[in-house]
Amino acid sequence: MIAGVDEAGRGPVIGPLVVAGLTVEDDNALVNMHVRDSKKLSPAKRRFLAKKVKESAISYEIIAIAASDIDDMRKVMTLNEIEVHAFSRVIKKLKPHVCYVDAADVDGDRFGRDILSQLSFKPEMVSKHKADDLYPIVSAASILAKTTRDAEIEKIAQILEKKISLPLGSGYPADPITQIFLKAWVDRFGTLPPHVRHSWKTAKVLLKNHNTKTLDKF
Repeated sequence: MIAGVDEAGRGPVIGPLVVAGLTVEDDNALVNMHVRDSKKLSPAKRRFLAKKVKESAISYEIIAIAASDIDDMRKVMTLNEIEVHAFSRVIKKLKPHVCYVDAADVDGDRFGRDILSQLSFKPEMVSKHKADDLYPIVSAASILAKTTRDAEIEKIAQILEKKISLPLGSGYPADPITQIFLKAWVDRFGTLPPHVRHSWKTAKVLLKNHNTKTLDKF
């Protein structure tokens, strides 16, 4: 039995980090579905394939780490260590014989070793960069992770956009729509909105600039 594990939402300033994994006997069905790295698929295609992937999997596991939990964990862990912890949680549930993971560490082999160090059983571990391009099983995991995060962002947007009548955007720091949303929120309320990662540089700079402007008024 083989498993693939991948994440979505490592870099965004808004929303959860999602890690997903699944097991299959072989990847023939996934190959026939033409699964690809989720970033290379349209949202509609991702949603269609996510349903098919879940139907064909022996089992699957998805965990979402909320922004506030990421902030708390970053007080004692690096982002890579958070991912190692999350990947190992998923793999513990799946219990595969062979596991393919998309490496978050610059050293792909080290990422795999770090995951194995947290497991009581020792599957064969294949940890590579761009594994979601190389292995259909990891492509499938990336689709599950991405569609789950997309759904979470939609829920967050429905709540927050009502407050200031502006679109939330993707939640990534480089997204101009997200930048405008966050600045407008901080300017209006003097604090960051819910579901924002306070430990991110983007969030810290926004608050610092706002507080500096506020002090300058006196």
